[in-house]
Amino acid sequence: MSTRTTAARPAGEQPADDRRGSLTTRAAVCFAPREPWRIVELELDPPGPNEVRVRFHAAGLCHSDDHIQKGDAMMRFPVVGGHEGAGVVEEVGAGVTRVAVGDHVVCSFIPACGTCRYCSTGRQNLCDAGKNAATGEFADGTFRFHHEGQDVGGMCVLGTFAERAVISEFSCVKVAEDIPFEIGALVACGVPTGWGTAVYAAGVRAGQTVVVYGSGGVGSNAVQGARHAGAKYVVVVDPVPFKREMAELLGATHTFPDAASAHEFVVAETWGELADHALITVGTLHDEVIDSALKVVGKTGQVTITAVGNGSIDHHAGMFIGYQRRVQGAIFGQCNPQFDIPRLLGLWQAGDLKLEELITRRYRLDEVNQGYQDMLDGKNIRGVIVHEH
Repeated sequence: MSTRTTAARPAGEQPADDRRGSLTTRAAVCFAPREPWRIVELELDPPGPNEVRVRFHAAGLCHSDDHIQKGDAMMRFPVVGGHEGAGVVEEVGAGVTRVAVGDHVVCSFIPACGTCRYCSTGRQNLCDAGKNAATGEFADGTFRFHHEGQDVGGMCVLGTFAERAVISEFSCVKVAEDIPFEIGALVACGVPTGWGTAVYAAGVRAGQTVVVYGSGGVGSNAVQGARHAGAKYVVVVDPVPFKREMAELLGATHTFPDAASAHEFVVAETWGELADHALITVGTLHDEVIDSALKVVGKTGQVTITAVGNGSIDHHAGMFIGYQRRVQGAIFGQCNPQFDIPRLLGLWQAGDLKLEELITRRYRLDEVNQGYQDMLDGKNIRGVIVHEH
């Protein structure tokens, strides 16, 4: 890491050490859709008002970043990948009150301002401050990463695939210093998204039957959420044997390689009443899985969709009216990051939530492309980048 001199900081900033002005940091950047991640040196501006600089120690390899790299989701390029991260606050800008230098933090990929309509009504996952997730630019229209004179955004205005990043204090959740960084990175997105899909978005209750389609980084935690809520049957559909085995470790009562086999089981075990819930957490949403989910739920059943993709709902209205079926979309599992991230870490500390078991493999930053290939090949539940400082 190198430095160069710039103008003095505004009053109120607290340097973590003797560094002044912009820094350089290594980062994994995608410069255009369908190009591989490249490890480059970026110039990093100092934090402005209500911003902090974080030194990341761990970052999760979430499927959403792969969707961006593949061009499957809208994003401004070039972009620093990564929206799951944990690290230490090194410097704060003027007016920061949520965290201080030296605090250990987990990033929330959806910021929580605390005052907008959604935050103030307990729906932080819909915070208005998250509007720039697809551009990576700050609220004032500027960027903190730069490469050879070009502005570079951060995924969800974060960019945890960088060793250091400047982010909004609204994206910081302070956690205890004894929480391992790799564990902290997991609860930044995948764990609360899956767990909350079952507990909050679906509202699973004790004794119910739940079918989970896809048991990767999100689906495996939907399994944990459903079991935590007391579901009688947690049925997992996933074609990958390794993921089915992991689902059983995490609480699935039954697993199947295809939707037809799961449907047959549900019909038999519920005496034809069908499931109460179907949770769609596949890597890429498609029409077939939506169709299977709608058919497996019975009267008053709910299909909850968390997956990203191009799937569509093309069914006669009578299929919903006659059985009073519902379809619910969900982002971040309807979790409130400032409350639920510490809550989930507390469940882990109490032994009620499995997190270490989710980490299949650790990677260096320059192994990011291999990490995503392993994910696509079905080898990982969750890969984690460990930054080497």
